[in-house]
Parts: sequence; C-alpha cells; structure tokens
Amino acid sequence: MQEEEYIASDVEVWLHEYKEGLAEFKKKMPKVAEKYFEFTGACFAPGKLDQKMKHLVALGISIHSQDEYCIMYHTQEAIHKGASEEEILEVVGVSAAFGGGATMSQGVTLVQECLSDLLH
Repeated sequence: MQEEEYIASDVEVWLHEYKEGLAEFKKKMPKVAEKYFEFTGACFAPGKLDQKMKHLVALGISIHSQDEYCIMYHTQEAIHKGASEEEILEVVGVSAAFGGGATMSQGVTLVQECLSDLLH
C-alpha cells in the first residue's frame, strides 16, 4: 500500500512563511524581537479573559485591519484554544458591523479558507 503524500494547505504554507519571517527578524533584531515576544506573551497569557477569547478578540481586530497573516494566525490559535467554527464566524459578523464590506470580504474569504483548511 502506498503512503499518501501530505500536501500542506495554502494557509499552512502562509503561516510557515510568517514564522520563518519572525525567525529571520529575531536573528537580525534579537533585542527588539525578545521584547516584542515578551509583550505579546504577556498580552495573551490567561487572565480574566481566557486564551481562546483573547485570540477571538485579536481575530476581530485583524479582520477589521485586514492583516492577512494575523487573520490566519489568530484563526489557527483560536481553533487550537477550542473556538468553534460558529464562534469564529460570529467574530466575522461583529467585525463586519464595524468595518463594513471590506471587513466582510476578509471574513467570507480568508477566514472561511482558514476554517476549511484547519478544521476539515
């Protein structure tokens, strides 16, 4: 029996590129990267809001600001922290209420592509 070859999804490839970019930045700017990672680590640490909720908030902000890498990253992290497809799509709706058509376009394309690639 032949093993099926694993083919990474577009979302996985883009997330890998983002992580490679961060690693390269860290090599060139270690002090700045260290402080950035320390800051974001503190921001996303569990507190009154759990990590799932924090990534859902970050996803909403990412959708509104149309930051594609952050949309993918925070969709992935929200899923890893237990967010359902329905919760993520609700974030899309709330974001679109503030950002209108441009925000909705990110939600109905990129977020749904992430959901399709990461959940199925």
